[in-house]
Amino acid sequence: MTETNEAPEPSYEESREQLNEVVRKLESGGLTLQESLALWERGEELARICERWLEGARAKLAAAMDERREDAPADPDTPF
Repeated sequence: MTETNEAPEPSYEESREQLNEVVRKLESGGLTLQESLALWERGEELARICERWLEGARAKLAAAMDERREDAPADPDTPF
């Protein structure tokens, strides 16, 4: 078993909440340039994490819809 020093990626909800907190801190002002840049970088990473979760959800939804279409009868009046 290999050990890594990296923490597991946060869930979508955790990432979104952390991103909201980063935005609140940046909007409140009073930070040094270095602090602002560090928060901005963290916000960018959190946004990428959220996007990965959303892309995964879209892919699962598309696969489920494709599967449903394959299993559906070939009735042209069926809406889905």
